[in-house]
Amino acid sequence: MRLQRHLQQQGMGAEVASGEPLFRRIAIIGLGLIGGSLASAVRLNGLASEVVGADRNQEDLILAQSLGIIDTVAKSTAEAVQGADLVVLAVPVQATRQVLEEVHPCLAADATLTDVGSTKAGFVKDIHAVFGGFLPNIIPGHPIAGSEKSGIRATNPDLFRNHKVILTPPDIVDDSHLARLKLLWEACGASVLTMSVEYHDEVLAATSHLPHLIAFSLVDTLAGEDENMDIFRYAAGGFRDFTRIAASDPVMWHDIFLSNRDAVLRVIDHFTRDLDQLRTAIADQDSATLLRVFTRAKAAREHFSKMLSGQAYVTNNSERQVTFRLRPGGEVVGDIRVPGDKSISHRSIMLGALADGVTEVKGFLEGEDSLATLQAFRDMGVVIEGPDNGFVRIHGVGVQGLQAPRGPIYLGNSGTGMRLFAGLLAAQPFDSELSGDASLSVRPMNRVADPLRSMGAVIETAEGGRPPLKIRGSQSTKLTGIHYDMPVASAQVKSCLLLAGLYADGTTSVTEPAPTRDHTERMLAGFGYKVDREGPTASLTGGARLTANAIDVPADISSAAFFIVAASIAPGSDLLLRHVGMNPTRVGVINILQQMGADIQILEEREVGGEPVADLRVRHAELRGIEIPEEQVPLAIDEFPALFIAAVCATGRTVLTGAGELRVKESDRIQVMADGLATLGVTTTVTEDGIVIEGGQTIGGGTVNSHSDHRIAMSFTMAALRATGEIEIQDCANVATSFPGFVELARQTGIRIAAEDSAAGNGQE
Repeated sequence: MRLQRHLQQQGMGAEVASGEPLFRRIAIIGLGLIGGSLASAVRLNGLASEVVGADRNQEDLILAQSLGIIDTVAKSTAEAVQGADLVVLAVPVQATRQVLEEVHPCLAADATLTDVGSTKAGFVKDIHAVFGGFLPNIIPGHPIAGSEKSGIRATNPDLFRNHKVILTPPDIVDDSHLARLKLLWEACGASVLTMSVEYHDEVLAATSHLPHLIAFSLVDTLAGEDENMDIFRYAAGGFRDFTRIAASDPVMWHDIFLSNRDAVLRVIDHFTRDLDQLRTAIADQDSATLLRVFTRAKAAREHFSKMLSGQAYVTNNSERQVTFRLRPGGEVVGDIRVPGDKSISHRSIMLGALADGVTEVKGFLEGEDSLATLQAFRDMGVVIEGPDNGFVRIHGVGVQGLQAPRGPIYLGNSGTGMRLFAGLLAAQPFDSELSGDASLSVRPMNRVADPLRSMGAVIETAEGGRPPLKIRGSQSTKLTGIHYDMPVASAQVKSCLLLAGLYADGTTSVTEPAPTRDHTERMLAGFGYKVDREGPTASLTGGARLTANAIDVPADISSAAFFIVAASIAPGSDLLLRHVGMNPTRVGVINILQQMGADIQILEEREVGGEPVADLRVRHAELRGIEIPEEQVPLAIDEFPALFIAAVCATGRTVLTGAGELRVKESDRIQVMADGLATLGVTTTVTEDGIVIEGGQTIGGGTVNSHSDHRIAMSFTMAALRATGEIEIQDCANVATSFPGFVELARQTGIRIAAEDSAAGNGQE
């Protein structure tokens, strides 16, 4: 059934209807572990009418047929290829050219040709030598799967399940050939990725070839020691686990290293330099360097499954499909604390890294956005311990202490991270590049790039002022302070310019058209950096230092907002939310809900680390529609998706204006919310900068697409409390970016939620 669905999606329904397999005749040349396992998987899944095997070892061929791995034994490569519509080369990479010469005369014009080699540049070179160039039906491939065992007896039809297969198709590839080959591997249980030949070889040299080389070398070195028996006798599990790969096929790896020579040499040189630095650090008793490398490596290892792209930290949920399913009704009760404030978590890492001394942070949000910021500073030479249950220790390097990152800084879905980093990196002496996921890559960045250019920064953006941002560093010139009147109220733009102003000559000042969150100004003051505030204008003078500080991150009011709305709309609800940040520039959601008649008690008001916090008790109340005051809009800009749900449950009309900023968030939040509400039977009127919602409408059941926007997904979760039918919310993987543990906490308070997470390929080599 899975194969049939794939075929239908690719427009191959005729073959499904006829019951024909994906290929008529598959010829597999070379029946080692990979070739034999592919043959076995093809037969097990009924993907071909006939599987023909060819191999230099006739005994292996006969054994493969007797074991049911292949249907037919071919006496030669030419005989196997004759009449085949898919030919797979599964031979040692050094033997590829000779086998291609045997394949070439017999390969049908409409047959697909692929391979399974660990290096691709050599295969491409051999194709050019034998065929005179690439053809649309030739697709290099590499299954990221294997075992220390080899040969036909090690064959395993499940070898590729939950593993990745990389295809490196040429620009002229025929789409039908590529689609069929993808389907074949997917039907064998693999997840298929595509990339260029050059990138494949660079990535695999670092993630596969170098580790194998080190393992072979280490075992060989220790085996030559005088105490070699005791070394191996008393070796701990870590040594055995790491050196396990030294038991791999020596001939195969000999071929791989020679074939991928250039990429392997580059990564060996890089590793040798880094290893020499560690040797020097040990000799010099340089604890700071050791701790910096080890903490950075520990974090990288924890995210190793996300590092195939070669970036230091990758938040990539594109292969995950998370769906929320909600049963209608329920009440919200309990005593909870939502995760730490994301805005403050970002800034605590940034300013702690730039400070002199050690900054300790409690309550740090361990969501993917904040972790991306943390990892970026590790990549710029900052030692950061943790996070450990929200505790982080940052060994600041001072305002001038950042080092050039070794690659692009990937910020996942974090618009806050990208805009703040733009200001910080615009003043550094080194070049840098900021990139993000598909959602972040379509968001506007000229709103920070243009004023930074006015300060003297050199920044390139993609078409339309979108990421990635390429920032040119300068050793000789400094930024110059400017005054900037923001056309649109944005805390991210304001913070970006103030961070750039730390490095600029003179004074940098920003005037905002309406109040926005002031976490940056408050936190700079907490780190001893003077920030002046005069009406709507914040200003600072460059050139001062920051001093390490202790930070206790309050619970995020944006995350609390979903539960505040939930308790307000669900009859019988009584919920206590602890330690919620009550910054005056963030409490718009409280102000608006109270105007709508919400029962919100503010208890135990206090100040922690310069930020006001309080406990909130929220009980169900009959809400009424209002015209939302425009001065409250910037104070609640992130909370409006949840407020739209409150408006639907209120009596009377709610009118929002002056909220055009919502259209350039992770999604067009006005339109996406309106579309989702329409799916549930709720009618709204969308305007250019807002929405009109008639309250009192019935919320039905249905399927809502969140468009990868975490706040959309969580808002519709709350709608289920007043729905008449079940609600399914699609594309919810990015909820983890701002609210880790959301599903569990929602369930704890009484919301009837279940999450389905289907990862498309969690394989590892």
